[in-house]
Amino acid sequence: MRDVIVAGVGMTAFGKFYDKSIRNLAEEALNEALKDASIQPKDVGMVFFANAVGGVITGQEMIRGQSALHHTGLLGTPILNVENACASSSSALSMARMAVASGSVDIAVAIGAEKLTHPEKIRSLTAIGTALDMEDFSIAREPVSKILLGYPKDEKAAEPKDSKKTDAKKDGSKEGGSQKSAFMDVYGIAAQLYMAQSGATAEDFAKIASKNHSNGALNPKAQYREVVSVEEVLNSRIVSNPLTLLMCSPIGDGAAAVVLTSREMARKLGVPMIKLRASVMLSGKDRSAGEDSVATTAAKKAYELSGVSPEDLNLVELHDAAAPAEMMLYEELGLTKMGGGPEFLASGAPYLGGKVPVNTSGGLLSKGHPIGATGCAQIVELTEQLRGHCGKRQVKKARVALAENGGGFLGTDAAAAVVSILTK
Repeated sequence: MRDVIVAGVGMTAFGKFYDKSIRNLAEEALNEALKDASIQPKDVGMVFFANAVGGVITGQEMIRGQSALHHTGLLGTPILNVENACASSSSALSMARMAVASGSVDIAVAIGAEKLTHPEKIRSLTAIGTALDMEDFSIAREPVSKILLGYPKDEKAAEPKDSKKTDAKKDGSKEGGSQKSAFMDVYGIAAQLYMAQSGATAEDFAKIASKNHSNGALNPKAQYREVVSVEEVLNSRIVSNPLTLLMCSPIGDGAAAVVLTSREMARKLGVPMIKLRASVMLSGKDRSAGEDSVATTAAKKAYELSGVSPEDLNLVELHDAAAPAEMMLYEELGLTKMGGGPEFLASGAPYLGGKVPVNTSGGLLSKGHPIGATGCAQIVELTEQLRGHCGKRQVKKARVALAENGGGFLGTDAAAAVVSILTK
């Protein structure tokens, strides 16, 4: 297999863009990535286009990539449409890497674009909720509450309490009843169990949210660029106990694109040699207590394929759809021991200037989470960090980076996870 180089990256700002379409967003991100790689559309051998909820939000199905890229000069090139919940564009990246590594093409593009906002907000919430198993949704509550985290069942641990309080999103609107976020209920249940098992507190989760908002304030493309204090996070509205408003990722729009090439082609183009050493895509499964999560399994395989260990990492972008998820992933990715999340956070390791800064982009909490664009956006951040182009949020001497992107829930695990490792 050939070495694969990240030759170009591009992304839009993330936000609520009611006047922009998926096509507008995709074109902007793609043009930036092609320019960054010093190539033209005619040079691209294959395109992997990711979108998660276009069918629900816009009604466009089946040919989403061909439609979004209609005027880019890429028609006539193989375009593969990829839908894999929140892991859609990281899945596209994984397949683009395989296309280049195998020698099938010299240049491949992975692009994710999402239009998640809608004048009728219930449409957006309905779209997000389709990433659960609609035929067996009940399993997303009791079994998840017992074994989602991978800990052995502790009969003495307090059982999670289902929150009935009013839901809210970052735009401040109240949502109750049928508009309540099912995903935040799942995260809330998991967070309560994690607190009982690890000793983590709501204040710990608030510290993560505050950290990521501070990072996002330094990112000109982040959806939310305001610094928020721990107290502000804790005092924001309860969404699903213990989650407050500012512990939850927002609804938004955006696109991100990544150009991958062979090492030989990268030399010809004269681009920085940022190597995509591994990109492991796996599906989740109904797992038993103590069994590895799909994120852990994918991470272990990525470490093995890349020859990198958790101790080698200089920075990480991970799927903080809710603040507690970040702390759980510290453990699942091997950044610390199981149960060591609170201690890892308290040490300062995941902060800018710490041992392994996490979510320097602002993460999903601050940068935003346009579902189908999130995975590629993580790669944009890591590539720019390895190039040394991130200004005040730059990680010093960054040489090894990891991205983890999860998608949906299926039974007792995420439905999909992709772990990618990049080196300078």
